[in-house]
Amino acid sequence: MSKPTLVLLTGATLVAFAANSLLCRMALGDGAMDPKVFTAIRLASGAAVLAPLWWFATRRRSHVRAGSWGSGFALFVYAMGFSLAYVSLDTGVGALILFAAVQATMLGAGWRQGERPSAAEWIGLVTAMAGLAYLVRPGTASPDPIGVALMVAAGVGWGVYSVRGRATSTPTATTAENFLLSVPWAIASVLVFGPGSSIGPPRAVVLAVISGAITSGLGYVLWYAVLRHLTTTRAAIVQLSVPVLAAVAGIVVLGEPATLRLGLASAMILGGVGFAISQRQTTPLAIDR
Repeated sequence: MSKPTLVLLTGATLVAFAANSLLCRMALGDGAMDPKVFTAIRLASGAAVLAPLWWFATRRRSHVRAGSWGSGFALFVYAMGFSLAYVSLDTGVGALILFAAVQATMLGAGWRQGERPSAAEWIGLVTAMAGLAYLVRPGTASPDPIGVALMVAAGVGWGVYSVRGRATSTPTATTAENFLLSVPWAIASVLVFGPGSSIGPPRAVVLAVISGAITSGLGYVLWYAVLRHLTTTRAAIVQLSVPVLAAVAGIVVLGEPATLRLGLASAMILGGVGFAISQRQTTPLAIDR
């Protein structure tokens, strides 16, 4: 994969991630759709659109299972926590908390793999965590604590899912099978915790399908494809633009407030982690020639 192609595909995945926040908030707005139902439709739609791609990718060779129940469950934890959290969180705030948790999870995985932060990286990471602490501290402008906890769980789930995907050489088959293995968890959550939940208006269903089939299903295939060419640390860092994109979309499309707290916290988190990575002395991105 050439470097321009890698940059283009990475950018496309980041736009898809930001779009998921916007689509979820639009579908759940004013209680239009139950978040558990949204998650089930989202994951099932992703599995449905990826099924034919999986067939074309594997029909000419003996296929060894690429997905796993562990990755499927991590995907479910992310998607369910994400939907439940967005019942009470604004688009930008939710994305900021999500990817702060993703950073911590993936950087922790990098530590286990032998990556050791430099002094400059520690400064940047402490600054970023201070920004998150400032965002969620108690006060009239602080986000809902339950929503924060749910979004942190979603971030851990997504971080684990991303780390597990770095080793795959078959991104389409792996993503398709992980989606298929996440659907039973989503259906069970609806049956156990949300019996009788309404599907919601047609508009909300369409938004859930778009989120699942396009910005999740196809977007995650691209993500697993580019993960092979990024270190764990860089894979965590390139996602830092997502909260900014999501916040801008929430303000412009949904009319959500642009608060001073959100602005300062965003600057601290994005600036801190960006500084940490800019000081890193590591091997350049691995690019296939």
